[in-house]
Amino acid sequence: MSISSVTNSLRSFSAAQTAAAAQAPDAAAPQGLTAAKDDPRLRQAFDSFVGQTFYGQMLKAMRKTVGKPSYFYGGHTEELFRQKLDEVMADKLSQANARQFSGPMYELFSLQRR
Repeated sequence: MSISSVTNSLRSFSAAQTAAAAQAPDAAAPQGLTAAKDDPRLRQAFDSFVGQTFYGQMLKAMRKTVGKPSYFYGGHTEELFRQKLDEVMADKLSQANARQFSGPMYELFSLQRR
């Protein structure tokens, strides 16, 4: 099977789905669910998840590169504080600019929901 035959199959499948959705618009989406673009709560949850996941992992990796200081190390309490600090920083960073990362991902997600 060649790439062109797979591409043609996907195009015909997509065209068939589009035609079916145009004939029965109520059947395309389950009741109680609106289009993904129309739901700001979904967009906010998506932005928050993507931002916190990205920034949380980035801060965690950053903390691993820095060793523990010889002096003024707070032990387990400091580790807990740093974890909570990283959570708050990830939350603030995701609120500030998570849409830059999640915009294209959200568009793909909304296309899959239709």
